[in-house]
Amino acid sequence: MEIKENLLTNIDDIICGKEDLYAPIATKNSQYLRRKQMKHEEPIIRPPFYRDGDRIIHSRAYARYIDKTQVFFLVDNDHITHRVLHVQLVSKIARTIGRSLSLNEDLIEAISLGHDIGHVPYGHFGEKILSDLCEKNGIGKFLHNVQSIQFLDVIEDCDLTIQVLDGILCHNGGVHGKSLKPYGDMSWESFQSKIEGIKLKKDICPMTIEGCVVRIADTIAYLGRDLQDALEVNIIQDLDDFPQNCIDLFGISDVKEINWAVLDTLIKDVINNSFGKNTISFSDNVSKCVHDFYEFNEKYIYHNPLLMKESEKIEHMYGTIFNKFLKDLENKNKESFIYSDMINLDWVAPEYFEEASPAEIVRDYIAGMTDRYFEFMFNKITIPDRVKRRYK
Repeated sequence: MEIKENLLTNIDDIICGKEDLYAPIATKNSQYLRRKQMKHEEPIIRPPFYRDGDRIIHSRAYARYIDKTQVFFLVDNDHITHRVLHVQLVSKIARTIGRSLSLNEDLIEAISLGHDIGHVPYGHFGEKILSDLCEKNGIGKFLHNVQSIQFLDVIEDCDLTIQVLDGILCHNGGVHGKSLKPYGDMSWESFQSKIEGIKLKKDICPMTIEGCVVRIADTIAYLGRDLQDALEVNIIQDLDDFPQNCIDLFGISDVKEINWAVLDTLIKDVINNSFGKNTISFSDNVSKCVHDFYEFNEKYIYHNPLLMKESEKIEHMYGTIFNKFLKDLENKNKESFIYSDMINLDWVAPEYFEEASPAEIVRDYIAGMTDRYFEFMFNKITIPDRVKRRYK
């Protein structure tokens, strides 16, 4: 069904009127750039960045967010954050900031929803193990932000805009920066050079101001929420060692309100220090608190012995699964799950297999697993099936 032409004109006028209110540094819908332009672009009802958000949430990789660890793996508690909730929190925070700064909220939402798609089972700990296995097999380090591009741009070939892909690639919320400024040209050559730079562990900012907003929103989203979750599952019991400057800044009197206080304070600080500017920034004292907050989480949460007590078993699981499926590919074992659940899928771009080595295919297969599927697969390849008894 087509929208009536007079209605389409009216809607276009409304959208253009909104864009006229954008900040000068904001990304306009007309600036979008796709690599292939595989489908007809109807930019009025669904502008290009809005369309990208749709393509991301309809991807298979996005569906697998539902059972991917944020921080607390092997914890039975339905009230803690998983990736699917984290990306929604980032989107909400980033759009709040973007709306106040008169930026492109469709672009912000698309980047937010796709930014963590490359994460592996068991979060950052799993990423480290998989990275070691990748290096041992000669395919370089594993980086979840690069892997997000691998899923969306290569394996599923969603033909997203360069602005969205770049924001996803450069979201690195684990590296604190007081101020973020857009960097890079809007070209596929520049985008590829960013990928190579990030593989060399360079910290590179997004090309758009909206990408910078998502990156700072990522930090805001996980700091307080990770602490709230740690208290929820008793990884830590109190805030006795929490930095005093953070307690003073957030006005914490009740630990139950800590995440609310963190979000309210940090979002307002970013708006205060970024309005009318070409950077996205924290103030000096808030930036210091964000740094100290992360250091606290790093020491007392992310490397907490209670969280890491099963680390050797997880390393064994990763090694077993990686080596098993690499051997299956080398031996062309068509009965292997890597064929039925990866290679033979009709939604994987054929061009992907023309370029990918066996080790890269195994990397991508494992990176796409949910925690539950990862555990199922380990059991399937290590525990023998029971012989089915026949009854007369």
